[in-house]
Amino acid sequence: MGIGASVFLIAIGAILAFAVEVEANGFNINTIGIILMLAGAVGLLMTMLVFGRRDRGTAVVGEERVVTRERDVY
Repeated sequence: MGIGASVFLIAIGAILAFAVEVEANGFNINTIGIILMLAGAVGLLMTMLVFGRRDRGTAVVGEERVVTRERDVY
């Protein structure tokens, strides 16, 4: 799950948890909103942990080689 999907889940969850006032039989819309927000937060955390651990150090370059080629100049 990427950053965009995680933010989307958090936004949809917040809308369902705080802005929707609907009564339904069998499930609670507010609880579904809280679950979506938690899933988005976990996805965002996991994305940051996975993509934040990339090695951003400098590359080690081997010994420098000097290549010379002689050519005839007329």
